[in-house]
Amino acid sequence: MKLDILAIGAHPDDVELSCSGTLAKEVENGKKVGILDLTRGELGTRGTAETRDQEAKDAAKILGVRVRKNLEFSDGFFSNNTAHQLEIIKILRKYRPEVVLCNAVHDRHIDHGKGSRLVSDACFLSGLKKIETIYEGNSQKEWRPKHIYHYIQWYDIEPDFVVDISGFMEKKLESVKAYKTQFFDQDNNEPNTPISSSNFIDSVTYRARNLGRIIGTEYGEGFTVERYPAVDSILDLI
Repeated sequence: MKLDILAIGAHPDDVELSCSGTLAKEVENGKKVGILDLTRGELGTRGTAETRDQEAKDAAKILGVRVRKNLEFSDGFFSNNTAHQLEIIKILRKYRPEVVLCNAVHDRHIDHGKGSRLVSDACFLSGLKKIETIYEGNSQKEWRPKHIYHYIQWYDIEPDFVVDISGFMEKKLESVKAYKTQFFDQDNNEPNTPISSSNFIDSVTYRARNLGRIIGTEYGEGFTVERYPAVDSILDLI
């Protein structure tokens, strides 16, 4: 299966918090969308790797993505090295996405910045035909995504562009709340974390509202780019 968009996150829920409105919109537009999680989030204070596996499946079903995979890298300890790059390259060459969405270039959690650089480097290397990979018993051909965009996470990074997700905010929140162990639940007795407060879950909405305000819509999601985006005509800009 060839994908139009592959969203990659260091942890299950990174994608939902940051770009799930964009994914839901493109799914409705008929695009083939997939999600790749690098780790199972097993170091998270709340929940377990097993509960997060199920929550990720539930969120994927809500968003309507075609595929969701987890590379099971070590949470907190994966590195931007050859072994990890090759595992991502295999996925890129299998699904051949045109667009890759990945972690913020700099963020509070150390895995976000690491994941951002790791995915970006793997996307470049995946286009080199002299790097040989075999996946599921098949020799793979080179593939380099056309575009790599970084979503915004904990820090309020200034976006290079904003996607209008008006009409998809409810689905975004539904996918986020699929992670019942991670986010605000007054009946959950697990330890508090920076993302378990009611203020944090509210911030998902007010950030989207603020980004929407900037572009004159109700809700938005922001992204940064590695190279300047190009348009055929200045009239293509909304």
